[in-house]
Amino acid sequence: MVPGEYLCREMRTHISRIARILLPVAGVLLLPGCKEKKQAPAAAGPKGPKVLHAEGIVVKPVVFQDNYTTTGTLLPNEEVSVMPEVSGRITSISFKEGAEVRQGQVLVQLYNEDMKAQLQKLRAQRELQVKIKGRQAALLEVGGISQQEYETTTTQIQSIEADIAYAEAQLRKTTISAPFSGRTGIRNVSVGAVVTPATVITTLQQTGQLKMDMNVPEQYRSELKPGKHLRFTVSGQADTFTATIAATEPTANSATRTVKVRAVTDNRNNKLGAGAFTHIVLPFGQNDQALMVPSQAVIPTNREKMLAVVKNGKAMMTPVLLGARTSDKVQILNGISTGDTVLVTGIMQVKPDMQVEVRVIE
Repeated sequence: MVPGEYLCREMRTHISRIARILLPVAGVLLLPGCKEKKQAPAAAGPKGPKVLHAEGIVVKPVVFQDNYTTTGTLLPNEEVSVMPEVSGRITSISFKEGAEVRQGQVLVQLYNEDMKAQLQKLRAQRELQVKIKGRQAALLEVGGISQQEYETTTTQIQSIEADIAYAEAQLRKTTISAPFSGRTGIRNVSVGAVVTPATVITTLQQTGQLKMDMNVPEQYRSELKPGKHLRFTVSGQADTFTATIAATEPTANSATRTVKVRAVTDNRNNKLGAGAFTHIVLPFGQNDQALMVPSQAVIPTNREKMLAVVKNGKAMMTPVLLGARTSDKVQILNGISTGDTVLVTGIMQVKPDMQVEVRVIE
């Protein structure tokens, strides 16, 4: 081999070894630069404003029968727990459980022989003093006794008469009578039992007419006139009953802003029972220009109710005053006007001044 050719071959072999060592290192050094060039297109300019796509309605006045629904409870027209005024032993019971009784009818008799004896004694003492007073009056005219003696006898008579009146009152308390006509309840005592003023002998209810109490928002006070009729139903019965408003509390409850209303209903056919739970419908007349929105459009907050109203493509959170409700809509009394666009979807994402594209639905 020629020496020059040998030298060239050795140089090529040496260069090849150097290249195999340097090429991987160069690749590692060049790789970050390549990545940065690939990521560079991701750095774009600022995004445009977020647009909310939602559905809404255009508010229009409609004819609305303004009824208010609430619940109530039926109460007896009159109700009392029959209890004795004095302690004593029961000698007779003159009523049947669940029976009708008349006003003044004797229900229970307590032992009173000792009181009768005491009363008889007092009457005898009074009779004696009256006779003494008659004799003293004759003696007083002739100066046989002093004026003081005569006045002392007169005072004794008055004292005995007061004792007689007290004894008669106590005697009357041993006879327990019905304070009004009605139906008795369950009897809680038996003949021979010793009762006290804390003992409930039975209950007495007047159910020929029933009362019904309910709470109504104070904004409807002007509609709650005595004599106004309402409808109600009772669980377990298919019939619809009527009642008449009898009275309204003069002041509203400061916590609930409601007014207590009492109505009365005829129950002479005994179809209704006291204590029943009622579903009440109060008719408040017809409104030809009512503004109604779907119930799901109302946004509740801690202090007030809001609607998302879109004007000029931007959302506004508007406080509103709610009125009567139906199964799916609510009346707006204040806060919006005819022609306003109200969102019914997307209300959880909407924010004030957000751009909104609305698809109007009917």
